Amino acid sequence: MESAAVHPRPVLTGSCVLPEDADRAALVARVHAPEWDGPCVAAVRGERVVDLTAVVPTVSDLMERDDAAAVVREADGGRVWHLDELLAAPHGRRDVPHLLAPVDLQVIKAAGVTFAGSLLERVIEERTGGDPAQAARVRARVERAVGGALDGVRPGSPEADRVKELLVAEDLWSPYLEVGIGPDPEVFTKAPVLSAVGVGADIGVLGASVWNNPEPEVVLVVDSRGRVRGATLGNDVNLRDVEGRSALLLGRAKDNNASCAIGPFVRLFDDGFDLGTVRGLDVGLRINGPEGYTLHGSSSMREISRDVLDLVAATHGPHHQYPDGFVLFTGTLFAPTEDRRAPGAGFTHEHGDVVRISSPRLGTLVNTVVTSERAAPWTYGIRALTRSLARRGVL
Repeated sequence: MESAAVHPRPVLTGSCVLPEDADRAALVARVHAPEWDGPCVAAVRGERVVDLTAVVPTVSDLMERDDAAAVVREADGGRVWHLDELLAAPHGRRDVPHLLAPVDLQVIKAAGVTFAGSLLERVIEERTGGDPAQAARVRARVERAVGGALDGVRPGSPEADRVKELLVAEDLWSPYLEVGIGPDPEVFTKAPVLSAVGVGADIGVLGASVWNNPEPEVVLVVDSRGRVRGATLGNDVNLRDVEGRSALLLGRAKDNNASCAIGPFVRLFDDGFDLGTVRGLDVGLRINGPEGYTLHGSSSMREISRDVLDLVAATHGPHHQYPDGFVLFTGTLFAPTEDRRAPGAGFTHEHGDVVRISSPRLGTLVNTVVTSERAAPWTYGIRALTRSLARRGVL
């Protein structure tokens, strides 16, 4: 990925990022407050962003409350910021208020290979050994042998077992197919606590990567009891060349500086937005490159191969607990294959790409692609957070 040039950032406003029905939504944000050198939990009420930290010191605390939506809508707050001013603020600086990822102490988990389309692309990555020049040839072979066999197959079912037997006989079985149609989903830790970036921030791709793409996903926000309390959007950036060399390089491919974006806001469940809504969400993707390149894509949660509650149960239960809750990326259908740099090379990011991930009920997450090495370093962790909250007397 080219990294030398400096490209202008998109101008964001509330109308660009808010859900279409924001006036009916219980929206949670986090705002960096320079006077406290730390984050504030905030409610988005139209163009007003209201500090609720004195009521709930962390988003994790808010998710534990049965009245979380009422708190966001009605609780008296402290300082008020204007949403457009927060969106216009430069990121990576601690001397100006700006929006952060809207989660804090939750563990950042991700489920992979939950859509058939992206499942095939993972197999292709593996078969090419991460070499994008081989992708077109390998894709044609894999789709001829595998494509139709996966239609309508329920993971873990007897039909899935028969498909596995067929693909083993064709020497096309893969660890990705195992988690895609086998009994157990892939669930991994995407990024450390507090490391995610928010709307308007840079998102990072390793400078050495030559084959990579965004992964637009719906992200569930889950409390310590395993209850899904709301949802947001995320970009689970993927380095296809790295993971394609070996599935054991997943950590190298997924967990890098600024490689996880979440936002713009958490939308809490209420009478007008619930799990049924999430199951029917459509997610759009638009990439605008600095050279004039444009890419559009879309996916639907209706096409996911495992129900979202099955993914939550695979993450949390008697086998594993999360005392501060967790967020769960639910997987992506999107894996761009069209050529960008050269015929047969497929898609990869360029420095300065503006990535917009949107869903009408969740809003739009906007980030600009840079190398992880050039993104603002991650320096604010759990110790800094607890010290800031202690100075405010809210712990």
